[in-house]
Amino acid sequence: MGPIVLLLPLLLAYGESIPDYDNPYAPILTDKQVYTWTDKVVITIIAPSWNSDRYLVDSIGGTRDHSIDISTGDHSLEAYRFAETGANSGIFRAEVTLTGFAHDADGDGGTDTTPRTAGSGPTGGFLEADRDSAISIIFEFADGVILSESVPISWNLGTMTFELSGDSASVRVADPDMNLNPDIPDSVRVRIASDSDSAGITVHATETAASSGMFAADLELSETAPSGGNRIYAPPGSQLTASYDDHTLPEPYSKSDSEKIEATITAGPVLLPTERMTISPVRFADGLGGTLESLSAGVQVQMVGAVSNNQRVAQDFAYIFQVRNSAGSVEMISWVSGSLSPEKSLDVSQSWVPSVPGTYTVESFAWKSVADSVALAPPTSVQVIVE
Repeated sequence: MGPIVLLLPLLLAYGESIPDYDNPYAPILTDKQVYTWTDKVVITIIAPSWNSDRYLVDSIGGTRDHSIDISTGDHSLEAYRFAETGANSGIFRAEVTLTGFAHDADGDGGTDTTPRTAGSGPTGGFLEADRDSAISIIFEFADGVILSESVPISWNLGTMTFELSGDSASVRVADPDMNLNPDIPDSVRVRIASDSDSAGITVHATETAASSGMFAADLELSETAPSGGNRIYAPPGSQLTASYDDHTLPEPYSKSDSEKIEATITAGPVLLPTERMTISPVRFADGLGGTLESLSAGVQVQMVGAVSNNQRVAQDFAYIFQVRNSAGSVEMISWVSGSLSPEKSLDVSQSWVPSVPGTYTVESFAWKSVADSVALAPPTSVQVIVE
């Protein structure tokens, strides 16, 4: 009698031959709880019973039997393959990039997306998606055992921050919907204007990292130079406004709606009107500039005042001298008008001949002009005795 040969059926290993029907353990996890229309979706399935070979990197879902289907409404990737993250891990992962639908996302009149559905996994898959839908993952864990997970897809209302730092400013836009290509940094347009330059400039805020949905641009504030590039003319005290048009709005907005998102700052340093200049009490000098310790009736003296510009821009001014006698009546008013360079000081003077002996009060004022009595500094007052 010859040798006995046992013929055993050949099992094609694609995971365990007999998964646990009564206790199907295969959680389906996504890297986000809510996606926007052009996100990259990372899906993880923990399925230790499908770890068929502890020494190899296995895969699941890529055949009609026990398939994994990923869909967004009318669009679907069927039998999408997931790869094990490492030999014997029992954790399987795949990526799918949402490609949105045909839409003008930045308001320039052109379509900014390339909708398409293609790919077999575990990476390189593309899937069209609407604004308000969901991405669904359906896994046939075993015959008659279906596991599923669904995550919403939604647009977002953009937000903006505008911050000042010395002679520069930064604008930040948060709008995940404008992460149109999750593999490279995108950009958005932001309009910057000031009440000193209503025409303003347009800057491109660049995504801080691929797929971050955060966009940033830095600006230079100029007190003298005209606007251009990323420089905006904004003397101290100017109000600046950054605006961004959001064309990807969530419900209850319609898909064709847009909303202007704005933020404002004030260029600094911001000085009160009476802080723009500083003046010192009047002193008295002779014709050669020497300081006089005493004054005599009928003798001409020079009233000397000092004025300083506290700003980083030039300031027009009128320095006014006013002399009152002991009865409080105004005996003389005179002034010097001019323009003072940024952060500079100047001595100004006017002559005066006291008419009679007595006690006089000499006041000084700094105004924008003789016709415009807006004070640029607190007034000063000094008393002097004329012999």
